[in-house]
Amino acid sequence: MKKEFEESLKENIDDMDIAEPAAEEEQHEETVRAEHPEAAISAILFAMGDSVEIKKLSEAIGFSEDETKEVIEKMKAKFERNKDFGLTIVELDNAVQMCSKTEMYEYLIKVAKIPKNMHLSDTALETLSIIAYKQPVTRAEVEKIRGVSCDHPINRLLEFGLITELGRLNAPGRPLLFGTTEQFLRSFGVKSIEDLPDIAPDRLEEFKREAAEEIQLKLDI
Repeated sequence: MKKEFEESLKENIDDMDIAEPAAEEEQHEETVRAEHPEAAISAILFAMGDSVEIKKLSEAIGFSEDETKEVIEKMKAKFERNKDFGLTIVELDNAVQMCSKTEMYEYLIKVAKIPKNMHLSDTALETLSIIAYKQPVTRAEVEKIRGVSCDHPINRLLEFGLITELGRLNAPGRPLLFGTTEQFLRSFGVKSIEDLPDIAPDRLEEFKREAAEEIQLKLDI
């Protein structure tokens, strides 16, 4: 009797229609490719206002990063070619931002706040150059190269948003590390720090010499 019951149970189980679990890749909704990628990208950049990583854009529109870069290049060319567009797309490292064309400035200042005048002294520019080429770099390293205190120029560069704190060095005292920002790239018209012109090996020594002359000049006054 027991044997007959087991055989009957086995036959019933074999006849049951048990659904197989869906494959993992089928359980996740696939990213839909944007039908109008240029419209999607321009909407995202306009809404965000700030820069957006190309990786995030590609994920949003369902395109690969290379495909997204191609779309962005087409958009840039279209904006530059068409004089009726007052916008352009600026590349900053691995991100892009929608900005007003520089020739539109005279119209913008009539309705917008006049931007802060970014006047940098030679000392600030030298400090910025050292940070740009040596980043991430500590204040002490910058001062060692220049030979003088850099508190004021570094604070000035932070105020203008040209440099930022990148964290702390894993060393006694855990000094702050500084590096350049997207505002630096925008201000100097470069896509990334790799696009900065090569600096001559003796240029840093020139910084030291100029700093020494600066100190001597102050002592003579």
